[in-house]
Amino acid sequence: MSERAGERRPPEVLARIAGHEVGDGRKLLLIAGPCVMEGEAHALAHARKVKALAARHGLPVVFKASFDKANRSSGRSFRGPGLEAGMAAFQAVKRETGLPCTTDVHEAWQAEPVGRVVDLLQVPAFLCRQTDLVIACATHGRSVSVKKGQFLAPREMRHAVAKCAEAGNRDVLLIERGASFGYGNLVVDMRALVIMRELGVPVCLDATHSVQLPGGAGDVTGGERQYVAPLARAAAAVGIDALFMEIHEDPAVAKSDSTNSLDFDAADRILGEVLAVRRALGQP
Repeated sequence: MSERAGERRPPEVLARIAGHEVGDGRKLLLIAGPCVMEGEAHALAHARKVKALAARHGLPVVFKASFDKANRSSGRSFRGPGLEAGMAAFQAVKRETGLPCTTDVHEAWQAEPVGRVVDLLQVPAFLCRQTDLVIACATHGRSVSVKKGQFLAPREMRHAVAKCAEAGNRDVLLIERGASFGYGNLVVDMRALVIMRELGVPVCLDATHSVQLPGGAGDVTGGERQYVAPLARAAAAVGIDALFMEIHEDPAVAKSDSTNSLDFDAADRILGEVLAVRRALGQP
């Protein structure tokens, strides 16, 4: 197919993320699970459902949960079970389901113990410029995902990619999760996905965090989950290699991100729509 006038052809992109080949000609990688880990039994129950969801759509999948939500709006908010209990829960998930796992790391010293268990180390958006943290995750992680800060232009993520490469890790996934638009609001510039992919790494849309309303519910972050589906469909049309969704069996009682998390029925429907868009574009 000839290149359209004025349109740059993206580079060939391929990386190994949590044991899966991700990029050109590969299936969409699903990264899914509850925002925060609410205990080992809770994590196992959700991991089994995430595995079944991915199998229904024929997708590779990584189970996601946070062992510690260190950036909660209020100091009184639930943060998770902590490092030791969190790693034990991830080990149980891997043992019982066979799924690779991902979690966010907030301090450089955490990367080594987390990297012994978890398959994909995630650098949070607020911390994507923290050099020591990025390098630690790249050093101790088998693969690394870096969320683009809500305050950064997409081209600035080249520095995070370079830091990972300098640490010897090229298995990097960049995640778009919206940009600050005034106070308490985020917008997704779909060009960001194209621009970041031009850096030579696969890209992901974090569809549920992108509809957050930061601080929009007083002491907690609000959200508008009704916009998850259109953003996910649009991102599929623009071109993504992975899709990140927070899924909870009952979002109304989720201990984090209750207003933007999906239940499993909604996630199933959205995945079907996203894959229909990809098929229309000739993508697997």
